[in-house]
Amino acid sequence: MTDRYAVVGNPIAHSKSPLIHAEFARQTGQDMAYTAVLAPLDGFSTVAKQFQKEGGKGLNVTVPFKQDAWKLATKLTDRAQLAEAVNTLKFEADGTILGDNTDGAGLTRDIGDNQGISFEGKRVLLMGAGGAARGVLLPLLLKKPAQLVIANRSPEKAVELTQHFAPYGSIEGGDYARLAGRQFDIVINATSASLSDQLPPLPAGVFATGALAYDMMYGKGLTPFLQFAKNNGAAFLADGLGMLVEQAAESFLLWRGIRPQTQPVIAQLKSC
Repeated sequence: MTDRYAVVGNPIAHSKSPLIHAEFARQTGQDMAYTAVLAPLDGFSTVAKQFQKEGGKGLNVTVPFKQDAWKLATKLTDRAQLAEAVNTLKFEADGTILGDNTDGAGLTRDIGDNQGISFEGKRVLLMGAGGAARGVLLPLLLKKPAQLVIANRSPEKAVELTQHFAPYGSIEGGDYARLAGRQFDIVINATSASLSDQLPPLPAGVFATGALAYDMMYGKGLTPFLQFAKNNGAAFLADGLGMLVEQAAESFLLWRGIRPQTQPVIAQLKSC
């Protein structure tokens, strides 16, 4: 019987995850089907439990449900426990709901391996303090940047994250106003602003010489953040397509016990 998987989010129509996992399944010879599911904003738990009840084997979780998924899981990997956010659920035969977070591994692999940019000794700015940001903070700190700064519209959320992750490296957080006069080598947009064609209130001078601007979101053309970065001196621009494929490979490994090749899939998606 074909094993069933899905990605759950709101919105979800833009997701390329079904295409990615279909290619992973073809590449590795796995008998599985993968679909996209739109969940009501207050209905993630109901949708996920129904999918499990109907025999589903696992879910990917995207905006805005990563912290809902963390609460739903009955067992957590260490990285998901620390992040307090889950983007991958595995439904075990005994009823256990295993929660993992593969976002950080996907981000650092895409920037480090695919973009060829090292984090070590760099000044890193992370915009956002929601589930997407939570999932990448530990992997980012483990790459030993000189400093990691979190900026968020609600500064208290950024401060809470700095306290939570302070044992793992140099980290600070606050609002966007405190960025005035500072520059960063890597600027990462972990907000959902690009989904609604919005731009976080970022000062124009934050991009250091040779800086990378990275948007976790992806789409046709440049996102508002990447267009802003291009106009304000960023040397390198990247959207989240590579991260999406890399984190999907981590999820696939958890579910199927085999790691697919990511480069052919990234190239295929970029050519679409």
